[in-house]
Amino acid sequence: MSISEQEIDKAIQAVADKINADHKGDDSIPLFLSVLNGAFMFASSLLKRITFPCEISFVKLASYHGERSCGKVTELIGISDALVGRDIIVIEDIVDTGNTYESLMATLMRHKPRSVKIAAMLIKPEVYRKTLPVDYIAMQIPNDFIVGYGLDYNGLGRNLPNIYAMVQWEVNSSEL
Repeated sequence: MSISEQEIDKAIQAVADKINADHKGDDSIPLFLSVLNGAFMFASSLLKRITFPCEISFVKLASYHGERSCGKVTELIGISDALVGRDIIVIEDIVDTGNTYESLMATLMRHKPRSVKIAAMLIKPEVYRKTLPVDYIAMQIPNDFIVGYGLDYNGLGRNLPNIYAMVQWEVNSSEL
């Protein structure tokens, strides 16, 4: 499996169009909360296409060790913005098991925002078993371990402009 930079751009534009339509005529200033490190490229590409006033902040969470989810979400850089009464749009690179998303939602709800939505670049519907809605989805993918476009394997591969299944990325790792 591979997803080209052009396919990624088209999918991100579709998400931006939906978010822009949902906020048309809304005078609130939402806070986009990007989950580091994986979502940084998606966040950058998405926010360039947002046509209304907004703010951006970052949170850093960890739930993977190598290729496997460790099942425990660790907050490495926490939320520092005042969220009470705010509309929040979480920018996530990938939703697979949903453990990170569920943990982040619990944390955000303690801050009493007006609303929280999530924009995910990728979702793995085969393994997502949570009841929380994923509001904006750029692409659905199979349950492969992937790298590229912000996603990594032990810190490597984030800079690749395309997304690759791990086996394919190993074959093409000369792109690094």
